[in-house]
Amino acid sequence: MTASGADRKVVLTALKPTGEAHAGNYVGMFRPALSSASEHPEYQFLYFIADYHALTKVRDPERFRHLCYDNAAAWIALGLDTHNAILYRQSDVPEVFELAWLLSCVTPKGLMNRAHAYKAAVAANRRRSLAEEDAGINMGLYNYPILMAADILLFQTDLVPVGKDQVQHVEFARDIAGSFNSAYGPLLKLPQHVVGETIPGLDGRKMSASLGNTIPLFAPPEELRKRVYQVRTDSSAPDAPKDPTTSTLFLIYEQFATAQQTQAMRERYLAGRVSWEEAKRELSDILAASLAGPRRLYHHLMSDTRQLDEAFAEGGRRARTLAGPLMERVRKAIGRL
Repeated sequence: MTASGADRKVVLTALKPTGEAHAGNYVGMFRPALSSASEHPEYQFLYFIADYHALTKVRDPERFRHLCYDNAAAWIALGLDTHNAILYRQSDVPEVFELAWLLSCVTPKGLMNRAHAYKAAVAANRRRSLAEEDAGINMGLYNYPILMAADILLFQTDLVPVGKDQVQHVEFARDIAGSFNSAYGPLLKLPQHVVGETIPGLDGRKMSASLGNTIPLFAPPEELRKRVYQVRTDSSAPDAPKDPTTSTLFLIYEQFATAQQTQAMRERYLAGRVSWEEAKRELSDILAASLAGPRRLYHHLMSDTRQLDEAFAEGGRRARTLAGPLMERVRKAIGRL
């Protein structure tokens, strides 16, 4: 039986356009989100491009526009059905920003002081012995968790798939919703987080656009090969046994290869029958082959962005339709109506 209306669970997934879609996004977000949508047609799935979140870092208008299109094209190229799920751009839903202000009025400053990103920026300034520990920190970074809370709470979200480093944002959303509900009544649903997988990047750290250690999903095969050959490896001899559980190359390979290919490669690692050179070449080939179809569709969408503009317009309209009833109740609760 298919749920409808208020009975449908809401699952919300965000992608911040601070870099082109990469293999880490695919493993941790694209693939599980799309798989979940096919397994649970009774749920309401929302996918949004968190464009205004990106403004804390991206200041080049042309790159900002390109990355917004890139992220949307990635979703569609990898199989997102925009007729069933809702794909929208954050900035096309002004209710998000209205709710963010209302939430900021009930959020303790001390809560924001504990945000990981803010604390990391302050710690970096202290290590540099700067006189002002808030030097270079903009209010967008500081208020980021409140805007993220508005993104989540506006749609009465049940589940938010996130990486391990993003769990705090969902916990903050719960705390902020609790503060609002204490002041105005039980209006906002408290969401739950779902932690996704991660894979290492070129340098062995978590693959992340902010670290510059990514493998772009839709790069041409020659560029994919170039990036894969930058993956850091140890000094093991070509015929030395290798531990697949600690190899960045293998950890990426198994996410794109078939089960049979993965098992065969694992055996070669353990038996010392694969060199790092061979492992890099085979990972390059697997990436190029498995992403060939999505790559063609991605470049088609990026060559003429009118289809993406239409998807944004329709997605924004549908998202606002969902957001409207809650905002009416919120405005009434604070005394505006």
